[in-house]
Amino acid sequence: MPPLAPTCGLGCAPVPRPLAASTRRPLLARGVVVATVLSAGIVSAGCGARPEVTAVPSADAATMGTSEAAESPAESLAATDSGAPAAVDTAPLPPASTTAAPPPPYAGPDPASVGANELGDVPVLMYHQIVPEPKSVYDRRPEEFKAELERLAAEGYVPVTAAEYARGDLSAVPAGSHAVVLTFDDATTSQVSLGADGNPAPGTAVAILQEVAAAHPGFRPVATFYVNGDAFASDAVLPWLAANGFEIGNHTLQHTNLSDKPAEEVRGAIATLQAEVARLVPGVAITTMALPRGGKPEDMTWAVEGSSGGVSYRHGAVMLVGWRPAPSPFAAEFDPTGVPRIRSQGLDGPEPEYGSTGWLDQLAASPETRYTSDGEPNWVSFPSARAGELDPALAAKAKPY
Repeated sequence: MPPLAPTCGLGCAPVPRPLAASTRRPLLARGVVVATVLSAGIVSAGCGARPEVTAVPSADAATMGTSEAAESPAESLAATDSGAPAAVDTAPLPPASTTAAPPPPYAGPDPASVGANELGDVPVLMYHQIVPEPKSVYDRRPEEFKAELERLAAEGYVPVTAAEYARGDLSAVPAGSHAVVLTFDDATTSQVSLGADGNPAPGTAVAILQEVAAAHPGFRPVATFYVNGDAFASDAVLPWLAANGFEIGNHTLQHTNLSDKPAEEVRGAIATLQAEVARLVPGVAITTMALPRGGKPEDMTWAVEGSSGGVSYRHGAVMLVGWRPAPSPFAAEFDPTGVPRIRSQGLDGPEPEYGSTGWLDQLAASPETRYTSDGEPNWVSFPSARAGELDPALAAKAKPY
């Protein structure tokens, strides 16, 4: 992705490419990663069959809608590009797989004929409140949200979940189409609420997504919801999401900023949310998380894997607040401990160059930089000039042209 022309407005340089290959952390294995509850529902003594979960007061739209604002895209970029080691680089990850098994014979179209570039960038869009009167740059109006989805559909994007992206399962993206990940933080009622008929209420994010998907066959109505305690102010919503193909991710029980917390507190904040989701949706797999306020713990491996109070978790990807599209999961630069996201935003407001409209404009203007599928899930197709960007572990699946 070429760097942006404008700067962030705070003295930082234009958006760079990510860390050089020599500084990247090892990758997690690309298999499915499942977080599990080890001790059935028992988190502390005396809590019986239900985990002990501290009550979380319901937050109003203004509070939840601005909860990520502690770290702006420019601040995230400055922290990454300041010269000091980033939190994602403080410790090794669990060992990664070293080679990919030989795939079956290629059965897709000629990669060149569909412009395949499976090493291109993937926009991971970040949403919070979908409300008629936005109170922060993180909020969008329902009509703005719908227009953005309509644009994605018209430009050939196909939604995948964060878990699918993280494990490199982009098989739902047809040849010539592009992957996009829709993520929602904070589990607010503007995202999902159920009506008396048990279906999403009109005007909520999920209802709008379903409406756009119905009008555009192939535009999958899937998304990832990063939830806190008292999710969606209703115990009925998480089971509905799981039953309807949506991913549930971890955003900590009380929206805890993990940047200044010791290891056990980080693990506890993550594990207690894991236990609460398991209580409401037994057997659900939580395999990705988003850092509240973008706050990185001292050691990012605490967010990737751990246990507390008898609850174990393991995440295939940890999402940042972010400022740019994410690398392809097949690229050497893909780092599951710090996946950048793009906040949904128009060309107005602060730092619009880091928002979704600006980035989608750039990807449309330079289509060779975005992820484009070859329609063949067993191979990774890309222009031969980009061969050096492939994760070496996937060399057996490479199809340069």
